[in-house]
Amino acid sequence: MRSPTAADIVAAWAGFDTDFAGLSKDADEAVSTEQIAWADVIIVMERRQKKVLQQRYPTHLRNVPVRVLDVPDRYGYGDEALIALITPRLQRMLGAPRG
Repeated sequence: MRSPTAADIVAAWAGFDTDFAGLSKDADEAVSTEQIAWADVIIVMERRQKKVLQQRYPTHLRNVPVRVLDVPDRYGYGDEALIALITPRLQRMLGAPRG
């Protein structure tokens, strides 16, 4: 629920389009090569997710930076603590307006 929360935060900012997908077999929507090709940047929650992406899609990620938020998997969708944690990190990563 971290990724949909992050996607919703960024989608509210002018000039940003977002999408999200999962890496696990039970993900509602699995990451696709089309999503990777569409992305200007990919943001993952954990370093291990970055490693999995790089292992599965090495050629597709050549021109797409993958950044890590370092957010543990202990939050629910829209959790206020999660929003407070990731909003400033996303702002810094994406050069988004603050305030």
